[in-house]
Amino acid sequence: MTVTWEELGWERLADGVGRRRLPGWDCTAGLVLGAEAALMVDAGSSLDEGARLREGARRLAGRRVTHLALTHPHFDHVFGAAAFADAEVYGAYGAGGTDALFAPGGQGREALRADAVAEGLDAGAARAAADALAPVRHEVRGERWLDLGGGRQVLLADVGPGHTGHDLAVLVPGAPAVVFCGDLVEESGEPQAGPDAAPGRWPDALDRLLGLGGDDALYVPGHGAVVDAAFVRAQRDALAARFGVSH
Repeated sequence: MTVTWEELGWERLADGVGRRRLPGWDCTAGLVLGAEAALMVDAGSSLDEGARLREGARRLAGRRVTHLALTHPHFDHVFGAAAFADAEVYGAYGAGGTDALFAPGGQGREALRADAVAEGLDAGAARAAADALAPVRHEVRGERWLDLGGGRQVLLADVGPGHTGHDLAVLVPGAPAVVFCGDLVEESGEPQAGPDAAPGRWPDALDRLLGLGGDDALYVPGHGAVVDAAFVRAQRDALAARFGVSH
């Protein structure tokens, strides 16, 4: 039986494109469907959350998720990734094997686990997710197109650094175009700049996002409601003022 996006708790954004706002940290996960493949954007904050996303995507797509794009290496976006063990996993250049952010026994995994626990994730769930992480196998340097079949082309773009050192955006062309921004854009709170942020380069990263989507696109933030180009410009200007960046 065919189900709708809304019946499964997803928000439909365009034909074959939707997203889900996840409980807890109000983190967004996206889904793009093609005739031959399905792309998930981010994976949630735990293995259980990743499994729920995987099952919802399977019901909507009628097939397994074949590709997973991780917008940046923070626990609330990547800790569900092991639920997509048979998917091709993409991240921004530097997010995978080159600097071993997710390497077994590495400091990257431990930092993610500790941050997750500090933010309120159950310690056992955080340990299980950290232990299950695998390195990103496909690092995007510049831009890379994915063909999901049936004329569905998706662009992965290494637009950072900004919120982190490894920020990946996902553009789904169409009318309207949809841009998954990760935490380069936040709507439900002030953008968070942790120790891995590059504040001086963040406004430029938002300019690159705007260049991808244009004035009429839907911009999907890492947290919060979908926004327009005017919101992204205003957040760019606010970040430039906040960090003393000439722009």
